[in-house]
Amino acid sequence: MQAGKILKKMRSRWRLGGALRLVWQSSPKLAIARLIFLIFQGILPLIPLYLGKLLIDTVAASLNAADKQAAFQEAIILLVLTALVTILNTVVSSLAEVINTAQGQQVTNHMQNILHAKSIEVDLEYYENSKYYDALQRAQQEASFRPTQIVNRLAQVVQNGISLIAIVGLLLSLHWGIAGVLFVAAIPAMLVRGKYSQIIYDWQRKNTSKERQIQYFGSLLTSDLYAKEIRLFGLGHIFSERFYRLKIKMYKEGLNIVTRRAAANIIAQVISGILIFTAYTFIFYQTIQGILAIGDLVLYYQAFQKGQSSLQGMLRHFNSLYEDNLFLANLYEFLDLKPKVVEPNNPKSFPHPMQSGIVFDNVSFEYSNSNRKALQSVNLTVKPGEVVALVGENGSGKTSLIKLLCRLYDPTAGKITIDGIDIRQFQIPALRQEIGVIFQDYAKYHLTANENIWLGNTHVEPNNNQILQAARMAGADDVISKLPKGYDTILGKLFEQGEELSIGQWQKIALARAFLRKSQVIVLDEPTSAMDPKAEEEVFRKFRELIQGQAAILISHRLSTVKMADRIYVMEGGKVIENGSHQELMQQNGTYAYLFETQAQNYR
Repeated sequence: MQAGKILKKMRSRWRLGGALRLVWQSSPKLAIARLIFLIFQGILPLIPLYLGKLLIDTVAASLNAADKQAAFQEAIILLVLTALVTILNTVVSSLAEVINTAQGQQVTNHMQNILHAKSIEVDLEYYENSKYYDALQRAQQEASFRPTQIVNRLAQVVQNGISLIAIVGLLLSLHWGIAGVLFVAAIPAMLVRGKYSQIIYDWQRKNTSKERQIQYFGSLLTSDLYAKEIRLFGLGHIFSERFYRLKIKMYKEGLNIVTRRAAANIIAQVISGILIFTAYTFIFYQTIQGILAIGDLVLYYQAFQKGQSSLQGMLRHFNSLYEDNLFLANLYEFLDLKPKVVEPNNPKSFPHPMQSGIVFDNVSFEYSNSNRKALQSVNLTVKPGEVVALVGENGSGKTSLIKLLCRLYDPTAGKITIDGIDIRQFQIPALRQEIGVIFQDYAKYHLTANENIWLGNTHVEPNNNQILQAARMAGADDVISKLPKGYDTILGKLFEQGEELSIGQWQKIALARAFLRKSQVIVLDEPTSAMDPKAEEEVFRKFRELIQGQAAILISHRLSTVKMADRIYVMEGGKVIENGSHQELMQQNGTYAYLFETQAQNYR
């Protein structure tokens, strides 16, 4: 009953077709070559068994033969044939190893490409959800080695299966019961492996979050991002203790499962051993009774041994393949994630140039993992050539509004239009190409300074004069010119000969990246928060020159910066509570006026 349940569960979880498709897609030519070599590897080792039988029969017959020389010559021919087959088998195995390695690498590369493509495709929403990171963690773990492992084990199953078919045919000629014993003896171990493969899979899946915590505490202890605070606040022993506490808990649970599996496997092997001993007894009895010749004894004895080895190997790899298949389901789970931000069926062209600009029409938005609305009935307009500033406390919805404009998310209500066209009707790459953004949590790429800026618009040549112009507009040229290799200097300390920058200098690099985009819409989210007042004033003076004809959105907590905007929207709790020019808002004597006066007092 228990065995039936295990087999039923194994059948329900089997996804061999998906694994085979992945192998074939990675390299059809290597897949065909691998199959051909598997057939040779399955058949060639069996030929010496039969040649050995003939050799023993020849020697036995020669004992009573009149022509000893003829018998010796026949034996020599059989020995030479055996040697040639052995050499051929060695050559085939060596060539197969080369093909195996090449195919394994191709499959791994193919899987990594698929994983990276899906990581780019999924919505930003997934990156703000812990369950996504659990799925990504599991997928990354399996993608690194499971596909290659599946290829190798699948190959072993096929190779052992080919050998087994020939051996079973031979054993059936002796007695059908011998072939039956061969299969029955392998069942206990197969059931044990199948059961504990499922247990290990379920255990590891359940503990994905703990594994991520272990990795997190490990990164805290080894990353340069936390090195200063850990030393200043004496936090090393706290994080180290938490790391090892989780490690030891996982170790004990894992060891318990392995111990139980070993005990069950011992029982299974004892049962199998009894059945195999019975089969050997039958073969020797047949020989003693004179039913089998000595050559037949050697042939059937070796064939049974080879059959037992092939069947156990096939079932072992089959069970391992089932285990790999279970874990590969983690990868499929990740690949099955569907983006909610999708391409339109009948896309419209982005207007060149924009005429009326951007309109947020009664837009509301709520993050999927939150019960609070990030935006509520927001109405906002940005015209070409106009600078619009967004002001408000942290969490008021300013950055969420920009994410919607870039279609990193879609509104839960209302719509955003550009020249009257809903932005969901534009192709996503075309829309994003027309929006240059620097977020407050901008990226720091550990690449050359030139590449850091070029990534803002990869349609230009990496060493184009436009990169130099963008760097000058952002004030980054002065920073880069002082680096050892200028624009060819690697930024950051992650790689050899890299140069670390200050936060303000990194911000200038990110700003240059946004300026390079030559988009019709430019968005700056706290673009100068780490710059000194003089540098900030210079950046915004150049910024006004840059945006001729562009729609510009500026987010800043420095209201002295915001003054230069044509129109200011004050946000609170996801709503727009005030809007107008600096002078108009000061006259209203509302929230903006209060915030401005509060900041101004710090400079008096």
